[in-house]
Amino acid sequence: MARKFLYFIAFCVFTLIIALAALAFFQEEATQAAFVPRADFVEQEKVEQSAYAVPDMWFSRPGTVGGNPALWTPEGFEPVAEPKAAVFYVHPTSFVSFATTQLWNAPLDDEESQERARIFLRSQASVFNGAGEIWAPRYRQAVLGAFLTDKPEGQQAIDAAYQDVKTAFEEFIAEIPEDRPIILAGHSQGALHLTSLLREFVKNQPLADRIVAAYIIGWPVSVENDLEALGLPACDDTEQTGCVISWQSYGEPADPSMVIRAYDSTIGFDGNPRKGSTMLCTNPLTGKMGGEAPASANLGTLVPNETLTDGKIVPAAVPAHCDDRGFLLIGDPPELGAYVLPGENYHVYDYPLFWANARADADRRVDAFLAR
Repeated sequence: MARKFLYFIAFCVFTLIIALAALAFFQEEATQAAFVPRADFVEQEKVEQSAYAVPDMWFSRPGTVGGNPALWTPEGFEPVAEPKAAVFYVHPTSFVSFATTQLWNAPLDDEESQERARIFLRSQASVFNGAGEIWAPRYRQAVLGAFLTDKPEGQQAIDAAYQDVKTAFEEFIAEIPEDRPIILAGHSQGALHLTSLLREFVKNQPLADRIVAAYIIGWPVSVENDLEALGLPACDDTEQTGCVISWQSYGEPADPSMVIRAYDSTIGFDGNPRKGSTMLCTNPLTGKMGGEAPASANLGTLVPNETLTDGKIVPAAVPAHCDDRGFLLIGDPPELGAYVLPGENYHVYDYPLFWANARADADRRVDAFLAR
C-alpha cells in the first residue's frame, strides 16, 4: 500500500505538473492548443441518485470491498475502529488529457484517471480516517483544460462534474445516520465542488448544524467575497466547529503571480470582483486564521524516500505562516520530490506537508463537536 501511495508522486503527478507548468512557460495560445479540448461540449446523461446506492460508484464508503484507498496510513497510524463522523471527500483533477482527446469530462471507465484518483485518496483522504468513515464518490470530473480556458465549454464541464458530486452527496446524506457529524473535505477541483455544496445544502439549511468543518484545500476562498455565501465562518480556534479551513502552500521565495492573475479576474460568490481581496489562509500548524508557527509545531510531514519505495512521517520539517494576501508560506521546504509548480507552488503537497497536523485537527474538531 505504501508503494502504491508513492505513485502519487511518481505516476499521477508527473503529467499534471507538465500541464500546469505550461501556464508559466508557454504562450496562452499554445497552452490552450495543447490542453483545452477543441470539440463542442456534449451534455452528459444525468446520473440518478439511485446509481450512488451502488458501492461501485464510490472509491471509498463503508463496506468497500477489494481494498479501500482512503484507509491507507503511514507507519504509526491506524484508521479509527469506531467512526465518530462521516467524511465526504471529493478528489482533485486526475483526468489530465490533451486537446486531441476531445473530452471535456472524464469517463468513469477511464482507467488511468480512476487509478490516479485512488492514489489521491491515499495521500489526502487518509488524513481523515482517524476521525470517521470516508465516503469518496467517483464522478465525471472536468478535464484539466477546462480550468485553462475562458471558453464557455470549460464552465459547462465544471458544472457537469458538480452535478455528479451533488447527486453523490444526496445519497451520502440519505445513507448516514441522521445524527452523525459531517466533515467535508477536498482538494483543488474537489474543493471547488465543495463550495457549491456549501452554498446549496448548508447555507441557511438545517444541515449546517451537523458540519464539523469544511476543508477547502488548494482552492482560493475570498474572505470578503465568498465566505458569507458559504454559510460558515472561517475556523479561528483550534476547537471551533461549523467552520471553513483553507490554505494554498508555497515555498520561499514565493511567486504566486500566476494564481493572483487568475484569481483577480474572477467574480466572488457575492457578485463582486475578487480583485485585491484576501484569500482565506488557515495555518494548519495552529488551526487558526493567519499567523505563523515554527517547524517544531509540525507534527509530521509525509515524505517519500529517494527511491519512492516507502514514505514516512517526519516531524518538525516545515514551518508555516500566512502572508498578507492569504498564501501559506513554508520557508525553505524539505525535498518531497521534483514535482513543484512554477513559483515554488506546493499545490500538489498541500495535504502531505501537514498530514499529521491535519489529521489531529479533524480529530480534535470532531471531539469538540460531540462534546457540545
